[in-house]
Formats: sequence, C-alpha cells, structure tokens
Amino acid sequence: MRTLIQRVQHASVTIDGQLKSKIGKGLLVLVGIEDRDTQEDIEWLCRKITNLRIFDDENGVMNRSVIEIEGEILVVSQFTLHASTKKGNRPSYIHASKPETAIPMYEAFCDEMGLQLGKAVETGTFGADMKVELLNDGPVTIWIDSQNKE
Repeated sequence: MRTLIQRVQHASVTIDGQLKSKIGKGLLVLVGIEDRDTQEDIEWLCRKITNLRIFDDENGVMNRSVIEIEGEILVVSQFTLHASTKKGNRPSYIHASKPETAIPMYEAFCDEMGLQLGKAVETGTFGADMKVELLNDGPVTIWIDSQNKE
C-alpha cells in the first residue's frame, strides 16, 4: 500500500461539479492499493500517518501530529501511485488492485484512519473522476510504502 501525504491548509474533492468533501488544516492522503496489501498494512500506515510529527510547534519546529493539532484528514484513492514507468512512456498499472479487491481495502483504510484520528475522515469516491484541490502547507509532502517498513 502506497500513500502520498500532503500537509494542507485546506483540501477538497469535487465530482461532476458537486463538492463531495472538504477539510481545513490537516492532511490530504492519497492511497494506492495492491493485491499483497493486508489489514496489517492498513493499521501500520494509519498509525504512522496520524502520528507523523509534521506540524509546527510554538517554536516553528515540525514536532506535532495531526492528532495533536486536532486537524482533519481527507483520504483519496489513487491507483496511479502504483504506476510503473520502466518501459516506454505509457505507465503500466499492473500492480494496482482491481476494484473488487481495492474497494474493501480502501474502505477499511478510511475506517482505520478515523479510528486512529479519533474522528471521521473525509473521502473521495473510489473510481470517480475527482477534481482534488489543495493548498499544500510548507510544502510538506511525504511518500510512505507499507512494503518498506524499515
């Protein structure tokens, strides 16, 4: 499972011209799922993300988590995080899970993220053509892959 985490001042998802979700200060989490991902990957990633100390403390040092600042989280499915660009110029998505596997994993990821955060998270819609807007704060952007835990 791959995630791309962005510290944001605000973020939103619009689908077919309709606002689906929005958050204020917090994290936009893009998540890509592959067949070898497990519940253990979900739990590890959600714990890691909610405890990342990437928000400024009173001294301007990144020393606080999204939990500590009482921030929000927006989770968006992003199969292109598993793009392979080794051959040619057209990315291959062969490692990204098909919807029948990915949807339940995405839903479990969102549920676990809410449990770790202590409140519900906002989401996109799996498989939809989403327009994601954000104001990246910093910018702070971090990539985490559950297959590289060490």
